[in-house]
Amino acid sequence: MKNSELRHAIAAEFGAGYGGVLMRDLALRDLDGRTGDEALSAGVPARDVWLALCRENEVPRERWDGVRLPAPRD
Repeated sequence: MKNSELRHAIAAEFGAGYGGVLMRDLALRDLDGRTGDEALSAGVPARDVWLALCRENEVPRERWDGVRLPAPRD
């Protein structure tokens, strides 16, 4: 998962505004108490950040693959 795909999945699941708050402020147990933004800055793969957000927020497992990116425009 690329960082842009992570941002898209977060916006689709939580909304852009709330997703930004989660990434900035929510300490994630699976990431040693770091926020999503801190984890990305430390080199944690985007997929690991996404999965930690899903677990912490009790996102149903069937949505852990995230929402696929829209097709490119012509």
